[in-house]
This record gives sequence, C-alpha cells and structure tokens, in this order.
Amino acid sequence: MSGVPVTPRAGPPGGAAGGGTARPRLSRAGRRTAAPLRGGRGERGRERGRERDRERDRERSGAMSDIRHSLLRRDALSAAKEVLYHLDIYFSSQLQNSPLPLVDKGPTDLLEEFLFQVPKERGAPPKRLTPLQELQLLEIMCNYFQEQTKDSVRQVIFSSLFSPQGNKADDSRMALLGKLVSMAVAICRVPVLECAAFWLQRTPAVFCVRLARALVDDYCNLVPGSIQTLKQIFTASPRFCCQFITSVTALYDLSSDDLIPPSDLLELIVSWIFEDPRLILITFLNTPIAANLPIGFLELTPLTGLIRWCVKAPLAYKRKKKASLSNGHAPNKIAKDSASGEDRDCHQLYSKLHLSVLQVLMMLQGHLTEKNLYGRLGLVPFDHVVPLVEDINRLSDELNPLNASKEIELALDRLAQALQVAMASGALLCTRDDLRTVCSRLPHNNLLQLVISGPVQQPTHGALPPGFYPHIHTPPLGYPALPAHPAHSAHSVQTFIPGMTFPYRPIR
Repeated sequence: MSGVPVTPRAGPPGGAAGGGTARPRLSRAGRRTAAPLRGGRGERGRERGRERDRERDRERSGAMSDIRHSLLRRDALSAAKEVLYHLDIYFSSQLQNSPLPLVDKGPTDLLEEFLFQVPKERGAPPKRLTPLQELQLLEIMCNYFQEQTKDSVRQVIFSSLFSPQGNKADDSRMALLGKLVSMAVAICRVPVLECAAFWLQRTPAVFCVRLARALVDDYCNLVPGSIQTLKQIFTASPRFCCQFITSVTALYDLSSDDLIPPSDLLELIVSWIFEDPRLILITFLNTPIAANLPIGFLELTPLTGLIRWCVKAPLAYKRKKKASLSNGHAPNKIAKDSASGEDRDCHQLYSKLHLSVLQVLMMLQGHLTEKNLYGRLGLVPFDHVVPLVEDINRLSDELNPLNASKEIELALDRLAQALQVAMASGALLCTRDDLRTVCSRLPHNNLLQLVISGPVQQPTHGALPPGFYPHIHTPPLGYPALPAHPAHSAHSVQTFIPGMTFPYRPIR
C-alpha cells in the first residue's frame, strides 16, 4: 500500500478504548489505484472455489472407486442390490441441495457395470446373467421402486438407470427396461408404471417405440389371451396408458402391412378410449407446457396418431387384402370367412375410435383456453397433417379407384371431419389456403370440399371478443334478413261421403 494516498479517519468516540484503532479511508485517487487489487482478490476467490470443486470431485471419485472395489467381491445379484442402495443414498443427498441433480459419471459407470453387465475393461467379454438371475434382478428392482416412498427419488433413479447415454450400454439398458415394465404390468407395480410414463414423456421417440414394441410382443404376440392383463392397468395407471397409446401410434403408422396394429391391441386401445375419452389428454392436462414443444420426442397427446389410424385404416386394410389375393394363393372358404369377419370387426373398432377422437377434439377448446394456449399451441400439428394427406393420396393411387371407391370415400370423410373439428376447437392451427394447397391432389370428396372452402361458424369462446374470428376461420357472410312469409289462406274442410264408390282394379 506504499505510495497510495490515504486520508486518516477518526475512530469511534473514546479512541482505542471506545472501539479500537481508526480504519484508514482511501481518497479518490487511492480508490482508483486499489481497484486492480480488489479484482485480484476476486480472481483468487474464484480460483479457490474451483479448487474446492476439484477436491470434491476427487473425493467423490475416490468414494466411487472404493464402492466399485467392494462390489467386485460380490456376486452379480448382491452387487446390483448394493448399487441401488448406494444410488438411493447419493441422490437423496443430492435432492436436498438441488431439485434437479446432475448424474455424475461415477454412478453411471457403476450402473452400467453392475446392473447392465457392461465390462469396464476394453475388450473384455460381456457378462451374462442366467434367466433365473435376470428374473431375480427384475424382482429386486420392482421391490425397490415399490418400497421407495419419495416420488422424486424414484424418478431420478429411474431416469439415471434408463435414460439413453449414446453408448454400447444402451441396448442392455433398453432390454432390461422392457422386461422390467412388462413385469410391472403383470404384477401391477404402479410406481414402476408411473416412472415409465415419465420416462416415455422425456425420452426421444425412437427409444419409446422400442419399449412399445417389447410390450406388444409380450402381451399381443407371445402368449394368446395375455392382453387381458395389459387391459387391467387402465385403472391402475392412466398416465402410463396414455403414454403407451402415444408410443404405439408412433410405432404402427400403417405405412405397410407389417405396421398395421394387431387386432388385439386395437381392441384394447379402443376399449380404453371409448370408456373414457379423456384418457388421451392426461399428459397434456398434467404437464407444464410451453408453446414450443421439443423435436424428436413423443407428442403431448396421441391425437395425431389416432387420426392417422382412423383415416388410413380403410385404405390400408384394402391394400392388405389386395396383396393377399395377388400372391397366387387363393384362401379356402373357412380362412376367407375368418379374415373377412376379423376385418369387419376391425372396421367397427375404427369407427368407434373415430367417434371418440372427435369427442376429444371438441373438449380441447376449453382446456386450451384454461391453459392460455388457445391459438398458440396446435395439438394436431399441421406439419403432421401434410404427410398424412400424402399417404392418403399415395394409397388412393395404388388401389384401383373403381374397386376401392367406398374405402377412399370413407377415408376422405374421416379426414374432413377430423380437420373440421380440429380447426374449430383450436387444435389445428392453419389457414384454409394452406389446407387447399395440401389437399388439392386428393380425390374429390364433397365433405372435404366444404371444409377447405366453406365458412366455419366460430363457436362461442369466452376468451375472444364478440365478432372476432381467429385466422383459421372465415367470417360468415352478412346476409340480409328475409321478410316473414305471409300466412297461407285456410282451405275448406272436405266432407267424407261413405256412399261414394271407388273404382278399384287389382293389378294382375
């Protein structure tokens, strides 16, 4: 501090006896000179903070190393159970400091090595659990999530276990997740199903589709009749059912015969939705929502996928029937009757599903207004309507219009109804010019022409001023009122004459 001008300041009354030595006060020039010194002290403080963080990381890494060495001495099941125990302690302490704790590399490495059996040493052969050990591991995990009472800890640990990391452990991670959720469905472990519902909501759609395929294989393809077990979780975990429907509609897009949903799965989903159409809005109603949704994840509702099912089903089943007839093997009468009866049942299910979807679309206006998202969030994105129209156009060209006129007409009728109700409720945000451009190449359909060209009367909407129409609506024309029709003159009553003959001549 030599060379810095200092202005002495008097101490408190009483001198040293009254409070100690006087504190020097810097003059203006001294303050300017001392500013770099204060900056240096701030930089040293930040460096000390970084050093403390590095020290904490070293301690944590050392602790994880100690845990790993202790786990290596255990058998596979005991080590997996111990990993869950340490994760529980780790994340419980983390959640006390932050509502969204970060998953460090140390816990992730322990999970991959001792739960997913991915060796840490490069080039080492992967470990394999026996089927019995795998079943016991699934039971351990189910029991852990069932017994953990804190929902936040459950969610964080489930996410750390099964969130894709983009490495070689993802295949093992997804395989174990499919078996865990399948077991949770079989024994009705609601906490696991709820965690899986949140996982489906926060994970890229490509992984959600893999989980949906695993469940469909287990409950629709492997064991006949096991679909009833899946049907019973409707009351146990509606949130999981909603997310399952969304992922299934993303999986089965009817683009080929292999991607037509199995009849058992279709009946299951229609029974759920027909019993309570609000089921498909559960995620939307219980999630904080921004107007801009992330790309590459499942949609907030399965509405777009269900509309795709209802609209494309008549054409997809006609294409499937045409392919079976053109392969050179004519089916016998029993097989033909069975196939036609199954197709008839499926068409009735799609009709019920279409009605339920229209009912849900009509509910949306109030919900969007309540969340202040009316006119801002399209739950039926226009970007998804465009490929749907292209698929209909392509299928119509593939099928001979002379032999598939009824199916084409039904598909276009359903498309027109869905577009009309979605626009009127605010679920589809687009202009009529956009629709006319997209639908211009479709076969002619009277109802579709009315929807894309005629005015739509705006329903009563409390959030909008009187006379205001959103850009998706065309204001009705102001026709003049017609004068009242004059009353007709009264006619005289004709008397009944019973004696009058009536010439009746029977037709021979």
